[in-house]
Amino acid sequence: MNEEYIDIVTKTGEPTGSTALKSVIHAKGHYHNTAHIWFYTSKGEILLAQRAASKLIYPLLWDVSVAGHVDAGETIEVGAIREIKEEIGLEVKIDDLEKIGVFECFQSYPNGIIDNEFHHTYIIALKVSIEALTPQFGEVEALKLVSLNKFKSLLDNSKNNGHFVASNYDYYAKVAQAILGKIK
Repeated sequence: MNEEYIDIVTKTGEPTGSTALKSVIHAKGHYHNTAHIWFYTSKGEILLAQRAASKLIYPLLWDVSVAGHVDAGETIEVGAIREIKEEIGLEVKIDDLEKIGVFECFQSYPNGIIDNEFHHTYIIALKVSIEALTPQFGEVEALKLVSLNKFKSLLDNSKNNGHFVASNYDYYAKVAQAILGKIK
């Protein structure tokens, strides 16, 4: 698979008009956009994706249902739709996406990756069974549904349980709150 080009944005998320390869973006710490899509069911379950064992950052931890970089020239919404199709094999419409915010995630890792991302975050109702989804090899190790209560319990113990990326606690809590507002 060819490495993708990504649009570079400013520290405040404004377009710069410049692009770079994803590897360059992460090596130099350029600010860039990602799309995060959290699926939930009418029963109050959240779809979690286990990061593939081959991932350079946080392999095998559980995370957002679908996430990925927005390609150069792509709108955030088109990137979100593409990532959903690629990572779990599901086709959705832009109108199905409900944006809940843009979350800054600025982190550096021991392997040299400098991740300065703006997570454009959406929630969307999952209207098919989990068995109808197809995890993308090399990106998604597994998928599972957890109740909102189980999600909160795992989150509250994330510093010790090795389940979630513990540093993302506040972000995950805001997502859970948005989903709770949809299922009440």
